Amino acid sequence: MKIAITGATGLVGSRLVKKLSQEGHEVLVFTRNPNKAQKTFPASAYSNLEKVQSTPQESGQWQQSVSGCDAVVNLAGEPIAERWSSQQKKAIMESRQIGTRKLVEAIAMAEDKPQVLVSGSAIGYYGTSETNVYKESNPPGNDFLAQVCQNWEAEAQKVTESGVRLVILRIGIVLANGGALGKMLGPFKMFAGGPIGSGNQWFSWIHRDDLVDLIYQGIQNDSMSGVYNATSPNPVRMKTLCQTLGDVMNRPSWLPVPDFVLELLLGDGAVVVLEGQQVLPENTQGTGFDYKYPELNLALKDIVS
Repeated sequence: MKIAITGATGLVGSRLVKKLSQEGHEVLVFTRNPNKAQKTFPASAYSNLEKVQSTPQESGQWQQSVSGCDAVVNLAGEPIAERWSSQQKKAIMESRQIGTRKLVEAIAMAEDKPQVLVSGSAIGYYGTSETNVYKESNPPGNDFLAQVCQNWEAEAQKVTESGVRLVILRIGIVLANGGALGKMLGPFKMFAGGPIGSGNQWFSWIHRDDLVDLIYQGIQNDSMSGVYNATSPNPVRMKTLCQTLGDVMNRPSWLPVPDFVLELLLGDGAVVVLEGQQVLPENTQGTGFDYKYPELNLALKDIVS
């Protein structure tokens, strides 16, 4: 297959590109920064990869490259783990809303249209709660991230007007050697780890490799259509995450980490970790998806090792 990807150099996108290349697919990477893409995907290791310079929030010649692709994966977006100035909030919103709009516009114009668009979203769609359980059928929340996700998904939905199958993945906190977890590892490495915030907030997570496999299934499985929670079937409370992380790293996990420490590391995006939500992947499990890392201790052992 020929598969186009936005956000290819990110934490998830880079692993997805590697998997697709290893499976023998042709990969088309849309990138604002060809030099970064070249360093991430050297030609010696990625002979079946093509890089297309794009300005994702503007119409342009890059859009023509969508024609002839079998699938498109949309993972682009400004980082959440930053200080949310009014300018940054605008960038977070527009990178997802307008970036997706321009991608869907490209698909609509394509003479040879892709069969499927797999588009990212986030569990921030549901808002935060210590008591509610969220499945794909739940309504959206009313905070900033919930509004971002609603606008993001609304733009992606327009692709169905072109007869293209749409898979929306509401992604949980991705566990990998990087991202939010990478920043949280610091206190534990210094023997200063422990419950973050109240410790009672829910942590809905997914191992990066499971997320990549789910994206791949969304591309290949013609029966997948609609919204799927990209989370492990076993969310945990923060205190359980920290205790498990301490056990895996052979470090103490009793020293409470104040909210402000995580806010220093993650900026306003720390709200995702400090408040949290319990999200279950009902639709995802209904597809028969086989998790490699359904349990937290398995996921953390793989990452820390």
